[in-house]
Amino acid sequence: MTDRFRLSLAQANPTVGDLDGNAAIARDLWAQAKAAGADMLALPEMFLPGYQLQDLVKKPAFAVDCLHAIERLAESCADGPAIGIGAPLPGPGKPFNAYYVLSGGKVSAQVLKHHLPNSEVFDEVRYYYPGQFSGPVPVGPLRIGVPICEDAWHEDVTETLAETGAEILLVPNGSPYHRGKLAVRQAHMVARVIETGLPLVYLNLVGGQDDQVFDGASFVVNPGGTLTHQLPFFDPCLVHVDFERGAVGWRAIPGELTHQPDEWDADYRVMVEALRDYLRKSGFSKVLLGLSGGVDSALVATIAADAIGPENVRCVMLPSEYTSDHSLEDAGETARRLGCRLDTVPISGPRAAVTEALAPLFAGTEPGVTEENIQSRLRGLILMALSNKFGELLLTTGNKSEVAVGYATIYGDMAGGYNPVKDLYKTRVFETCRWRNRNHRDWMLAPEGEVIPPRVIDKPPTAELREGQKDEDSLPPYSDLDVMLEMLIDKEASVADVVAMGYDRDWVKKIERLIYLSEYKRFQSAPGARLTDRAFWLDRRYPIVNRYRDNGQG
Repeated sequence: MTDRFRLSLAQANPTVGDLDGNAAIARDLWAQAKAAGADMLALPEMFLPGYQLQDLVKKPAFAVDCLHAIERLAESCADGPAIGIGAPLPGPGKPFNAYYVLSGGKVSAQVLKHHLPNSEVFDEVRYYYPGQFSGPVPVGPLRIGVPICEDAWHEDVTETLAETGAEILLVPNGSPYHRGKLAVRQAHMVARVIETGLPLVYLNLVGGQDDQVFDGASFVVNPGGTLTHQLPFFDPCLVHVDFERGAVGWRAIPGELTHQPDEWDADYRVMVEALRDYLRKSGFSKVLLGLSGGVDSALVATIAADAIGPENVRCVMLPSEYTSDHSLEDAGETARRLGCRLDTVPISGPRAAVTEALAPLFAGTEPGVTEENIQSRLRGLILMALSNKFGELLLTTGNKSEVAVGYATIYGDMAGGYNPVKDLYKTRVFETCRWRNRNHRDWMLAPEGEVIPPRVIDKPPTAELREGQKDEDSLPPYSDLDVMLEMLIDKEASVADVVAMGYDRDWVKKIERLIYLSEYKRFQSAPGARLTDRAFWLDRRYPIVNRYRDNGQG
């Protein structure tokens, strides 16, 4: 009789710190796996406590509570398939990143993560001790090697597992999205398969946690690099993978290969799901935002409506004497097409009151940026008042180009609890609006069709804080600015590198200066969905006080 083994893969969404809730999800998935005749249920890295935990995992009481939760889970799932689940293992001073195998009502094995990532958003050397190499774990007729996440990006762990008798590799992951990440994962995992000659299961988390989004897209690869299973991008699911032992060892029986989205589809889904999970996990059900009639706020309103439904999105227009009729019309038309509520609160009265209050102190000075920023700060004050009064999370709408050069008012239009477009350069904002107008998916809760009026996308961007103001009065065209920013920020290029591309040296130096000067604003800005591997916050960490400037010679 041919040996068979059914491994149920749970691509699931935990909530950080919710030990009981995450354990309940695991028990429900275990019951489904048991009903399907599984030999083992596999959950991703750090599923029990949620991921990433940052300094929470260093709290001794937390690691102990995780261990007790693991023991309770093992006891409640004694009669059925084994469970593989990630959680910390208490250690002296700080814990280990561990993967537990539960069987027969107890912990039957522990595997410890050896390679601790310390780049991009990861700082695991701070949080965990590196574990020693572990051998394969026997589950029924199968010996399973478990390289935890980063361990599968290095050949030493998987080769040791193969040499010590592993027959398949199960890689539990907490791997967050950035553009192009799936192809990078698959390339590394295929390399491990080729080196070891073993089938490999790559199992990833789904769900949002602060700025990071775990995108799922788990997969199974047979020796030879053949992809046998591709799980959905971002959707929680339970997939049963059958392995069969033949003359050449264990092989996965081919299953479903789910279509994966292109980068525009993926980025938009990440922004929607990041906001949806941020709200759900932090206890909000409604949002509000200032809808200016411009492209950034129109896109944020659309993302919010797709995430939680138009009926849960309040848009607020806050006109001044500089607000054009076009902006009023465009804001109203955007809200109408989306089906969102639109309130209008003029700021002329509050602005007059502030002007009068400051007049004795401002006497003898010329009006300028200070007076312009008062308008933005009054809008932030009114929006925050509405947020406090009605329990609606305020969304801020600054794109990555504005956030990079500080073209935003701190305590004004930067006020808010979350920013869905924080990692989206302005040129991509325009294209994302056009993409959304052409595309609709079943996970979008807003209407299909042209929900963002074309005039909103096509008109010249302006903050409308003075008569006739345009963004390009202070900045180069966004088509040029974004290239400079991508070079200086995403690629860490020198001023000389950017000038060599044909850009004016004075402009490049000005943009570099603005990036550095705006660090203090970014330090106080709202979190937002991470789309690239150079997002502001954990990917790119610069000092606030910093006198270094590139002289342009290198």
